[in-house]
Amino acid sequence: MKNFSILDCTLRDGGYYNNWDFCPEVVSAYLDAMAKSKIDYVELGLRNFPKKGFDGPFAYTTESFLKGLGLPSGPTYGVMVDAKTVLDAPMTIEQAIDKLFVDASKSPIKLVRVAAHFHEVEHSGPIVKALKAKGYIVGYNLMQAGGKPNEVIAAKAKVASQWNSLDSLYFADSLGNMDATEVTRIVKALRTEWSGDIGIHTHNNMGKALDNTLTAKELGVNWLDVTVTGMGRGAGNAQTESLLAVLSNVTNYYLPSSVYELVIRHFEQMQKVSGWGSSLLYFLGAQNDVHPTYIQNLISNKHYGTEEIVGAINYLSQLEGTTSYNGDVMESAISFDTSSKEISGTDLLLGKFKGKELLIVSNGPSLSRYLSEIKNYIEERKPIVIAINAISTLAPEFVNYYCVSHNSKFLSEQDVYKSLERPLIMPAHRFTDEELKSVSNEFIDYGLNIESDKFMVADKSCSVPYDLTAAYALAIAVHSQAKSVSLVGVDGYERGDIRQTEMFDLLSKFKLFAPNLTIKALTPTSYPVEQGSIYAPNL
Repeated sequence: MKNFSILDCTLRDGGYYNNWDFCPEVVSAYLDAMAKSKIDYVELGLRNFPKKGFDGPFAYTTESFLKGLGLPSGPTYGVMVDAKTVLDAPMTIEQAIDKLFVDASKSPIKLVRVAAHFHEVEHSGPIVKALKAKGYIVGYNLMQAGGKPNEVIAAKAKVASQWNSLDSLYFADSLGNMDATEVTRIVKALRTEWSGDIGIHTHNNMGKALDNTLTAKELGVNWLDVTVTGMGRGAGNAQTESLLAVLSNVTNYYLPSSVYELVIRHFEQMQKVSGWGSSLLYFLGAQNDVHPTYIQNLISNKHYGTEEIVGAINYLSQLEGTTSYNGDVMESAISFDTSSKEISGTDLLLGKFKGKELLIVSNGPSLSRYLSEIKNYIEERKPIVIAINAISTLAPEFVNYYCVSHNSKFLSEQDVYKSLERPLIMPAHRFTDEELKSVSNEFIDYGLNIESDKFMVADKSCSVPYDLTAAYALAIAVHSQAKSVSLVGVDGYERGDIRQTEMFDLLSKFKLFAPNLTIKALTPTSYPVEQGSIYAPNL
């Protein structure tokens, strides 16, 4: 008789390697494999308030996103929320939970796990109780349990038991430096004050994730975390496929063949690209109680060679507090080492978008990748949408204006613009009279001057340092008095492309001229602007 459950959290823990932005084909194959293999629980991602930076859908795992996933029947689906997310919210705990979660009866999510540091335990009771009141199975993960004294572990377990709302109490080997003896010690300490289900979440920094998981199982721990190929923060986790292979010798409940196929078809190649898994550097980090995110960031940054990384690890090992990641500490660790016409224009756009969000759309690869969510964003938020040149990917009904600054670009796509049937914003003086006669669209004339080292916006024209339509669009944002600027499909150019350098300089000059007008990219970009996410909920 099976007296344990397997919880696969690939899309959640694995998201630390791809910003929770998994390819839809991989997601579909993954969900199918989880169901066919009879995995008990599948943790789909995190639940968050909007954050800075671009994160994919599984960083938020919103109810609206879940509706489109087509979740196969079989597993119980869950999400994780950090205690810090709720505790730091500018509202009561109950209000934060109501913002983030609907009742379980209205959601495909039935399990919510709360991840917490030891110092957050005493503040977490209302979180657990609020989730339980909504009908969820509730788990609670004690992070960085390794090395904590028995009496401290027991005290936290006692607090958890007093909530009378918890279904499973987890301990996590966040630094990846536990062994079987440590696992045994922690389980025994928990058992002095906790009689319910226990779960374990292991990391593979020292190559012991699977062994520690099996040790815990033998001790009666009955929730076992795994990820496909161990995909997870730093060196990763116990591997789903490996645990299933071991268990196949003692039970025929699980059907691992679909997971094996998933690994071979999709995840092995992803692993080669992203590089999760145990290594000497992760081993050294774990040995010195250094948080794996430091190691992951050092390895992924191609500026640093092996000697520099080892030196940074040595430096970090001498500091207090490196069991938690801090970007400032990270920095200190590596610091040791046109036509001839006169400029014309009108003021028809002056103040026209005052107080409104202006969404600038370009044709980068991310436009196609996130098209569905971009359409949803436009329909829900109703920004003023300006497309940079003719864009066929986004249908005209989602666009308010097309912005054109080059006569050569316009002439090559004249027929396309006619079919779009939307107003154009263009500097008429950069087109000949004959060219202007061929414009069948309504158009608004706003002047454009290319003037080296200058970004300036006036009532009827603007000056920008480079002949880039994006520069013209940003000037229009200032001229129209938009409240804010959002970007989609503005991915950036390859390194070495002169336009990339020009855009960096342009954005610098823009910030000097309009410091109060914020720019936020909602799809991934290489430009130095605030990074948001098209998937972030509108709360």
